Amino acid sequence: MTIRDQMKADLVSAIKEKDEERKNAIRVALGEFGRIDKKDLDHEETVRILKKLIKSEKEMLEAKGISDDSMFIRILEHYLPKLASKDEICEWIRQNIDFSQFKNKMQAMKPIMSYFGSSADGNIVKQILQEL
Repeated sequence: MTIRDQMKADLVSAIKEKDEERKNAIRVALGEFGRIDKKDLDHEETVRILKKLIKSEKEMLEAKGISDDSMFIRILEHYLPKLASKDEICEWIRQNIDFSQFKNKMQAMKPIMSYFGSSADGNIVKQILQEL
C-alpha cells in the first residue's frame, strides 16, 4: 500500500472518528499531491512533498515564535519512512565508499544519498562525512 493510499484510508477513518486535526492534516497533504501534474506519484516524490509541508509548517511556527511541535507535523511525520540511523549510515559508508575516488569527502554525498534516498537526512550524512 502506498503512502497516498494509506492516507486516503486514514482520512475515511478520521472522518468516521470525527478527528478534525487528523482529517484536516491529511486533506492538506492529499490536496498537495493533487496539485502535481503526474497522476501517479512515486514513493520518493510523495515523501518529498510531505517533508516540504512539514518544513513549511515548522517555518511558519518559528516565525510566529511558537514551539515547532504541532499536531499537524506529528500527523504528517507518521507517514514518512523511518530514517536510517547514524550508525547504519556510517557502517554503509565504511563498507561501500572509497574516498580515494573523490577529490574531497563531500563529493561522496551523491552515491550515499542515491543509496539511502529519503531514508537518510542529508544533514546527518554531511555531518558524518565531516567527522571522518
